[in-house]
Amino acid sequence: MTKRPVAIVTGGGTGIGAATAKALRSDGWDVVICGRRLAPLQSVADETGAFALVADASSEENLAHLVNTTIGKFGGLNGLVLNAGIVRAGPVGALSDGDWDDMVRTNLTGPFKLLRAAMPHLINSRGAIVGVGSVAALRATGEIPGYNATKAGLNMLLQSVAVDYGPQGVRANTVCPGWVRTEMANMEIQEYGASLGLDREQAYARATSFVPSRRPATASEVADVIAWLLSPKASYVNAAVIPVDGGMIAGDPGSIALDPRINFSSF
Repeated sequence: MTKRPVAIVTGGGTGIGAATAKALRSDGWDVVICGRRLAPLQSVADETGAFALVADASSEENLAHLVNTTIGKFGGLNGLVLNAGIVRAGPVGALSDGDWDDMVRTNLTGPFKLLRAAMPHLINSRGAIVGVGSVAALRATGEIPGYNATKAGLNMLLQSVAVDYGPQGVRANTVCPGWVRTEMANMEIQEYGASLGLDREQAYARATSFVPSRRPATASEVADVIAWLLSPKASYVNAAVIPVDGGMIAGDPGSIALDPRINFSSF
């Protein structure tokens, strides 16, 4: 019997991570999901058959345990999804050292340490890595400089992995989502809508008014791209940074005011 491929998905209890676990399980993978909270992880595990493990993606000790447990249970590692991340708001002049350090530790240093722990196994399997970045890594989003910088750093970290380990068969790519309907985004969009007297759907519609697709993504739409990048169908895709943003970053901000399809009176 052919051995099933094995993947680790960080931040696998909610949002894009949970949707990725579901997509990979449907594609025949064994999946280990990790996160800080057991309850959402167990819910995803019960639904998908993934193996849940509580682990802090910023803790080197936890990450080593994650890799060792995966290898001990499944005998190998073929895919790694670096999805865990946090955001702390505030422009540079107001951002605290603690908030900056938290984002660097979780969004950049944690992935580096997990990559280092997992690399021997990924080399052995000629495996694939996908980082979950953000359009904020490609275009500066206001008042989240730490998030912008760490997600941009994740893009370059994985491109460096592709350059260094591509000759050994390892692929590393990044997806950069725009607005995605996740628990975190729903909270942010509701806060935004409340300030304008809008409900959630109205707020999403307004937030995506300038996106060519005119809507947010679902988590499964991003997960499908991740699953494809991990699969043999993407065997010659390496060091790519792929926007999954409905066309958001393709638009020219200077020409938006000239677009006759946009009703600015609604703003």
